[in-house]
Amino acid sequence: MLTMEQVYRIRNMKKFEGKSLRKISQITGHNFETVKKYVEKEDFNQAIRPKRHRRGKLSPYRSIVMTWLINDKQAPHKQQHTAKRVYDRLKELYGDEFDASERSVRKFVADIRKELHMNTDGFLPLEHPPGEGQADFGEARFIENGITYDGYYFNMSYPHSNGGHMQLFKSANQECLLEGMKAIFEHIGGVPAAIWFDNMSTAVKKIKEYGERDLTKGFLRFMMHYGFQSNFCNPNSGHEKGSVENKVGYHRRNMLVPIPEFKDLKEYNKELLQKCDQDMDRMHYKGYGMIKDLFREDKQEFFKLPKAPFEVFLHEFAKADNYGKVKFDSRIYSTSPNMAGRQVIVKAGVYDVEILDTNCNHIIDHRRLYGEEKESMNWIPYLELMSKRPTALKYTGLYNQLPQILKEYLDKSDYEGKKQALGLFTRMTVGSGFDAAIEAFEEGLKLGVTDLDSIWATYCRLKTGILPEPEVSLSDTVPELKKYISNIKAYDELFLTGGMQL
Repeated sequence: MLTMEQVYRIRNMKKFEGKSLRKISQITGHNFETVKKYVEKEDFNQAIRPKRHRRGKLSPYRSIVMTWLINDKQAPHKQQHTAKRVYDRLKELYGDEFDASERSVRKFVADIRKELHMNTDGFLPLEHPPGEGQADFGEARFIENGITYDGYYFNMSYPHSNGGHMQLFKSANQECLLEGMKAIFEHIGGVPAAIWFDNMSTAVKKIKEYGERDLTKGFLRFMMHYGFQSNFCNPNSGHEKGSVENKVGYHRRNMLVPIPEFKDLKEYNKELLQKCDQDMDRMHYKGYGMIKDLFREDKQEFFKLPKAPFEVFLHEFAKADNYGKVKFDSRIYSTSPNMAGRQVIVKAGVYDVEILDTNCNHIIDHRRLYGEEKESMNWIPYLELMSKRPTALKYTGLYNQLPQILKEYLDKSDYEGKKQALGLFTRMTVGSGFDAAIEAFEEGLKLGVTDLDSIWATYCRLKTGILPEPEVSLSDTVPELKKYISNIKAYDELFLTGGMQL
């Protein structure tokens, strides 16, 4: 299987350099059918695979060997690493832990060297014909659901028309970069043929000699999926993408003043795209015409959207602690009590985090945390287990994490009472969330009621303002009434005869 960089090189030579499949095969040394396969490939979504328990012997040493070979570029030729020297250094560093053969190390080093010699993009002229884009982030404060965030907004400008679109995020990580581009591509119904970026770390791993760049694998995968050509400014040369630099300021002044406040960021981003469309109904600053008309010329040069949408996410393996919680991006997410001490997969998008087991089965969902938010606790799996084993509740670490008012209520309840109370609490949590369930218990107890029917009535009142209608069960002594079916034909006859005659 080819590396992501090798696939990118093949597609770049075909799409942007116009080389034939046979010529590409000759240049790269790859089989003709392999070249054809990757040129015709449309879907570059990343598949999450179950955890591999068997790994290649040299996989753990890939990072350090690659660092040695990269650093060799600064050393005289005769002082660079040979495969034998790599083998000897690994033996010196890791001793008996390192048990790979010298032959396997030679192949390992050769494969890494092939990757490091891959060619990357050059630069386009600074003139911007229709169909090109420029991208950059700006910083912005906003308020979501009452919480203030110091976040970022992703900007895409189109220099030919001077149009632009934006998306608001809580971070400027790679997921936000790719999600921002994806949302804009889908909204405008196409993909700019070439997009200019600065050297953001979410896209560029390293700037090398002669303007070459090592790109991050996530960015490469996204770029190949949508088929656009990326171009990067020289360091400290923001003027090379002056269109988007100006658009960052324009969007801040016109879209983010006053500080935006809303309930849901994902929905607000849809509104922003509509506002950006409406903003194009004005004259180009150089008087070339209406921006919306010039943008139609841009769209004529855009590439078509791929058939399969790109799923933006970052995933990594993590081990749950004794409470079934995992750490991701310096924040804590709950899984399930039966996952305590086991490995899980954290699949993180811009807005949500999904927890999977190592066989890729779904466990639980969370809203992704940013800013000062440090922990997300989805209580449902824990409450369901505790409601089945109420006697063990007080001796678990989870008991101490419950709100004080609920602990006091449970302490006063007998076995059956604990079981029913936890069952009701779980039901309310599933329906409206953990905080709403706590509020219902607090409100009920403040009013002096302790029976679960009254607490449930309090919950329904808080949630909808309407009390629940209790089911009325009749005793066996109540006679069963025969069902009466009205006969409307009698009324028809009355109308036909002019009414009842006395």
